[in-house]
Amino acid sequence: MTDIEYELTLLSRYHALAQQRGGQKLDRSAYLILARLELEPPMSLKELAEAFVLDISTINRQVGALERHGFVERVADPDGGVARKVRPTESGLDRLHLDRDLNRTGIGRVLGGWDVDEIRLLRDMLVRFNRGVEEIEGQPWPRPAAG
Repeated sequence: MTDIEYELTLLSRYHALAQQRGGQKLDRSAYLILARLELEPPMSLKELAEAFVLDISTINRQVGALERHGFVERVADPDGGVARKVRPTESGLDRLHLDRDLNRTGIGRVLGGWDVDEIRLLRDMLVRFNRGVEEIEGQPWPRPAAG
């Protein structure tokens, strides 16, 4: 387990370094919130806090920063609830997609020498690992359609 923990630590470090070097504009929390809202818009602050297992004050600050940049907007609950909901703006989704493309390009550079079976195995193991975390936390995460 020590080796796995260490490699996961390095993985998070490399992601942070890629953000600094690669022209990505969104910080990690902004990227994650926009990615979640892209799949499940709109969400209340409470729903976001529960999804990220964070306090509502932390999510409120992060959403406030996204709102100041014009990446999200608060809207009335389409189901008629009292709490306002948050949804991504077109500008927010555009920024998310630009950053995602940079991430994919970087991943492609790393995996360029791998064969297709190795790439599939890595994907399958990452999905299995992430779903295991989600099961333990009781917080399933939505996934985009395969493709």
